[in-house]
Amino acid sequence: MPSVAVKLYSVFFKFLLKQRLQSWIQDPIDESSNPYGVTTRPEESVSAPNPCFTDGVATKDIHIDPFTALCIRIFLPESSLSPPEQSHPKSHLRSSLLDPNSINHRRNSYAPSDTGTPRNDSRRSSLDGLNSRSDNNVYRGYSPQPQKCRKLPIMLQFHGGGWVSGSNESVANDFFCRRIAKLCDVIVVAVGYRLAPENKYPAAFDDGLKVLNWLGKQANLAECCKSMGSGARGVGAEFTKAEVQRHIVDAFGASMVEPWLAAHGDPSRCVLLGVSCGANIADYVACKAIEAGKRLDPVKVVAQVLMYPFFIGSIPTKSETRLANSYLYDMPMCLLAWKLFLPEEKFSLDHPAGNPLILDRSLKRMPPTLTIVAEHDWMRDRAIAYSEALRNVNVDAPVLEYKDAVHEFATLDMLLKTPQAQACAEDIAIWVKKYISFRGNELSY
Repeated sequence: MPSVAVKLYSVFFKFLLKQRLQSWIQDPIDESSNPYGVTTRPEESVSAPNPCFTDGVATKDIHIDPFTALCIRIFLPESSLSPPEQSHPKSHLRSSLLDPNSINHRRNSYAPSDTGTPRNDSRRSSLDGLNSRSDNNVYRGYSPQPQKCRKLPIMLQFHGGGWVSGSNESVANDFFCRRIAKLCDVIVVAVGYRLAPENKYPAAFDDGLKVLNWLGKQANLAECCKSMGSGARGVGAEFTKAEVQRHIVDAFGASMVEPWLAAHGDPSRCVLLGVSCGANIADYVACKAIEAGKRLDPVKVVAQVLMYPFFIGSIPTKSETRLANSYLYDMPMCLLAWKLFLPEEKFSLDHPAGNPLILDRSLKRMPPTLTIVAEHDWMRDRAIAYSEALRNVNVDAPVLEYKDAVHEFATLDMLLKTPQAQACAEDIAIWVKKYISFRGNELSY
């Protein structure tokens, strides 16, 4: 059973959130009055971006759409400053990964997928190429050098919050993304999508797809800059960051190329990670990426992680019946969130945004999908059913179920520092590395 602290916190959490949801239901917001949208609520505790490598990760915020509030936060791990590490013997990797102390935090797993605790990396990153200060000693953040860059996979992360709350820059989400960036050794791009009820469906889904397309545009612009730089200086010649980026600018004279992603991002190894309702967005984006095919080049979605997805349906499952009044997010409260998210004329418990199995679509080409579920979460059965449907068409789709866990047990602010939350992040890292590591450097499974 969850701890007494979780139970007490759940009471106050549900009371405050339900009041907020009911107030929006009683006093509807005119969507046309704020087409720009909202990505962060005033009451949300946010963490400021820090472009230096605090706790091994540098962050920056970017507003990528001039017509909406859509924004992203980039989490760049300090490991991007180091050359690729040498391959280790498989025997050493296997012995360092199979730590039994981490396995007891997971209750059950569906489908074969070995997990454990990733090794502790004691190496320290070199700071070569770190331009953190200008001539007058004023801090300006990390500025990469094109000729000294290590390429890392990119992970798009979609936060939770039941469509109406949460933020990509919240203190909890910042902590979680930093943890994932370091454990997975990836650049995390946390998406600040527009929230309901100011912007109903499909705003959040459109924002997720828009960020994926933006990644493709960034990759193509970076390649264009390299070509132009090489043409001006001769093939193979080195050129400065300013010379590369001055060629392509936006209407305001600023560089359109995002330097961190241009220098360190590898969009051909893109992973999607969604938390709660963010998992619904991630699954939608993965489906659209498959439909787009080569039109998204060089972006390629190689895997996705669905953490306790916010699936729902008209036919009750066993977990929905047994755990309807579960901790933190009970079923009646979540139904209010769905009513605020879906347009009134389109409201249905079997809406494609909430029930991925209701659609008559082929799942054969879906990317490998890791699903995380909690024992005390009424949404667990639908997540497991979706994973089973993927496995039935030979998609690698394991499920990890965590004992005595509640919805958002690995991402909620008060639970982030628990051993179970840490174990979950490590399990995610081990599974993801199967699909983002170069051949010969992947871990042994």
